Amino acid sequence: MDQQRVTCCVTGGGPAGMMLGVLLARIGVKVCVLEKHADFFRDFRGDTIHPSTLRMMEELGWLGEFLKLPHQEVQRLYMQFGDTRVEMADFGHLPITTKFIALMPQWDFLNFLAEKGRGYASFDLKMNTEATGPIYDGDRVTGVMAKSPSGPITIKADLVVAADGRHSTLRPAAGFVTEDRGAPMDVMWFRLPRLPTDTEETQGRFDAGHIFIMLQRGDYWQCAYVIPKGQDAEVRAAGLDAFRKAVGQMLPFDPDRANALPDWDHVKLLTVAVDRLKHWAKPGFLCIGDAAHAMSPIGGVGVNLAVQDAVAAANLLWQPLKEGNLQFSDLEAVQARREFPTVATQRLQVAIQNRVISKTLGASGPLHPPMFVKMISAFPFLSRLPARVLGLGVRPEHVAEAICAADGR
Repeated sequence: MDQQRVTCCVTGGGPAGMMLGVLLARIGVKVCVLEKHADFFRDFRGDTIHPSTLRMMEELGWLGEFLKLPHQEVQRLYMQFGDTRVEMADFGHLPITTKFIALMPQWDFLNFLAEKGRGYASFDLKMNTEATGPIYDGDRVTGVMAKSPSGPITIKADLVVAADGRHSTLRPAAGFVTEDRGAPMDVMWFRLPRLPTDTEETQGRFDAGHIFIMLQRGDYWQCAYVIPKGQDAEVRAAGLDAFRKAVGQMLPFDPDRANALPDWDHVKLLTVAVDRLKHWAKPGFLCIGDAAHAMSPIGGVGVNLAVQDAVAAANLLWQPLKEGNLQFSDLEAVQARREFPTVATQRLQVAIQNRVISKTLGASGPLHPPMFVKMISAFPFLSRLPARVLGLGVRPEHVAEAICAADGR
């Protein structure tokens, strides 16, 4: 069996895991990131890079290079409730350089981070390598067992970080149980072609019994058709023509565009979950990102919450890791830093789910916009408030100056 020793082993090569691995390696911590797949290409990976994450790219000196990757910039978000159309968020007034959301395939984001990581001597990314369980010395986690194409691997580490998502392997193996906050909907995810004459606007539409989101992705629309929780089979049983008709009625252009959807294989189900851990850590072990808290797709903030977890963890842990004196209290400090933003964001998402999503999906008569939408419609300057919440989040993180100044040695 192959045996290795690192200072920190991160399981999961998503936004949280890759960002944490790269930041720790940048400041000279020996880190290994395990990604169970051979590449980063997945369905359902969030494509929204919010201003808070773009600001971190700027702090690290990477923004110009990052924005050379193919992306679309969303400066305003529009929503339509029944017959009322409103500009819900205007990012143009954010007090930062990057006053927009970047829509970018997540595999491009992760490949960018991987390339940055490979420039640091203390960074090791193992693709096609899956953590199978923690290693213990008494009550303390001291490493992970993993499987790779060349056989089993044992990686000993001062710290193991589970960043392997909402279906984490290590989280239950380490004895952690999530607390479900509930989600009344699932999402059917698909693409439709975009014509040069179409609007540029990323937008959402709420009608009685229907919710439809369109993300402008250049030559196609990334579409999300929201359905009541657990009704995917029922929608499919009604037939593809019925689904195309329902989608066509929500489009801001020719409804026949929905006929471009060739078959059910091109419609993927995103099962929505909102949950979190009561405790994120135990000696030698820490959960971050979706492994600590699965977010609703409302606002598309999941990627950015995960990245901010990683930045907070790097800021708080790099020094004790580098000095070899990591304490359990250091891991508790990460949860203390990130728990309030997580709870606050989830409470807002659950409130929107209960007061807007559920009521819209259950409505049968004319749909009236919620009070906050009426307020923004009447006083457009209020669109700056949701832009601030979406764009920067609750208690946004900054990369520590020591990490920014480091060069990977």
